[in-house]
Amino acid sequence: MVREKSDILKKEKDLQSNEAELVLYNDDINTFDFVIETLIDVCSIEPVQAEQITLIVHYKGKCGVKAGSVLELKPEYNEMINRGLTASIE
Repeated sequence: MVREKSDILKKEKDLQSNEAELVLYNDDINTFDFVIETLIDVCSIEPVQAEQITLIVHYKGKCGVKAGSVLELKPEYNEMINRGLTASIE
């Protein structure tokens, strides 16, 4: 029972740590303009940086978009997924 409680506390601490990264993956569906607009709208990224991220994703297959805790990144991740982008929190 004590072990279960410590495991829960550890998971909560992991969710709040700043060790996570929101990663965007390349796909063959979404246009450059749509991805750029989404990064600006959802992640509050400057237009020039959003363009750079989009190019990196296109040529390398993925790019880290934002760092923070899982709890901070989760709403942005959910919205990116709702808009049809392929993303993960790593």
